[in-house]
Amino acid sequence: MSVLKVIEIMSSSKKSWEDATESGVAKASATLKNIRSAWVQDQSVTVEKGKIKEYRVTLKLSFELEK
Repeated sequence: MSVLKVIEIMSSSKKSWEDATESGVAKASATLKNIRSAWVQDQSVTVEKGKIKEYRVTLKLSFELEK
């Protein structure tokens, strides 16, 4: 039987929401083992002088707890 835990993280990118998602998962993978899924819960942007400055995502990551 496996047990999964879900955590919430926020990540940002100057390129895109996809890049913010990939960066968030990659950074979390450095300290979390067995990440199983990532769900993009929310997306937003920061705007400066009428242009998008930064893409932001809120992710829910699930990972299996070690036995």
